[in-house]
Amino acid sequence: MRQRRWWLGTAIITLTWLASAWWMVGRLLGGHHDVIGAPPTELRAEEVTLASRSGATLRGWYAPGMTGQGAVLLLHGVHADRRAMLPRALWLHSLGYAVLLIDFQAAGESTGDIVTIGLRESQDATSALAWLRDRAPGERIGIIGTSMGGAAVLLAQPPLRVDAMVLEQVYPDVRLAVRDRLERHVGSYGAWMTPMLLNVLHWKTGIDPTQLRPIDGIGRLASPTLLIAGSDDEHTRLDESLAMYAAAGGPKSLWVVPGARHVDLYRYDVDAYRKRVGAFLAEALRASRSSETADLTRDR
Repeated sequence: MRQRRWWLGTAIITLTWLASAWWMVGRLLGGHHDVIGAPPTELRAEEVTLASRSGATLRGWYAPGMTGQGAVLLLHGVHADRRAMLPRALWLHSLGYAVLLIDFQAAGESTGDIVTIGLRESQDATSALAWLRDRAPGERIGIIGTSMGGAAVLLAQPPLRVDAMVLEQVYPDVRLAVRDRLERHVGSYGAWMTPMLLNVLHWKTGIDPTQLRPIDGIGRLASPTLLIAGSDDEHTRLDESLAMYAAAGGPKSLWVVPGARHVDLYRYDVDAYRKRVGAFLAEALRASRSSETADLTRDR
C-alpha cells in the first residue's frame, strides 16, 4: 500500500510539474498583439508594411534620415513591439540617422501567433534589413537588437552583413536562458525543470533547442560589434555575456552597465547610453567615406 501511494504521489507531482511547464511555455510563446497606430509626429515617420521570409506580414515605422548619415534597424525584445525602441529611434533620428522600427512576427501589429525566441524572428530581421537597404541606398547600416532582437540577428542564415551591430543582453543558449529565468523564480528547482520546459517547447513548436544558440552565430560576425550587458542581469547573467564577447568575431567591444538588471538599458542610463552607443555608431557609420564605392559594392 505504501509503495502504491508513493507511485501515486510521484505521478501527481510529475503531472503537476508538466502542467506548469506547459502553462509557462504557453505564456512565453504566446503572441503579443496590440493596436499601435500612427507614429508620433516628432519622429516624422511613415507606416510601413513588408513581407517577411518567416511568412508573416510585418508592420513598422520608417523615418528617412539625412543623406550620408547612416541608417539603423531597431529590433525589440520578447513580449514587446516597436514602441519599446521608440526612445532610441527618436534620439538617433535627431542625429540624422534613418531609422526603421518593426514589430516581429507574433508581436504588435504584425501577423503570427507563436513567438520563437529568435528563430522565425531571424527571418524577420533579414527581410527588414533588405527593405532598409532598398529605402536607404548607399547608406551604411547598423542594427540595435535588444534581448530576443539581438538573438534574431545572430540566428540569421546567412549571417547579416552590416556596418555595425549593437547587441544588448542577448542570451547565448536557450537552455541557459530558460534555466536562468526558472532559478530566479523557483530557486534550485529551476535546473530540474529546465529539461521539461525545453521538451514542451519542442512539442509545441517543433523547434529543437539546439537551433536556439546565438553564441554559435556571433563568431561569424565581420562587422564591428558592441555588446552591452547588465552587471546584475539575472536573465542573461554576466558570465554568459562574457562568453558571448569571447566568442565574437570581428572588431568587438564590451560595455558592462553597473547595477543594471534585464531592463531597457537606454532608459536605465540615458546619458551613458547616448555617449557609448552614439560614439560607436558614429565611428562605424560616419567614418571617412573615401571608400564609399567599395561600401556600395559589398555583399548585401
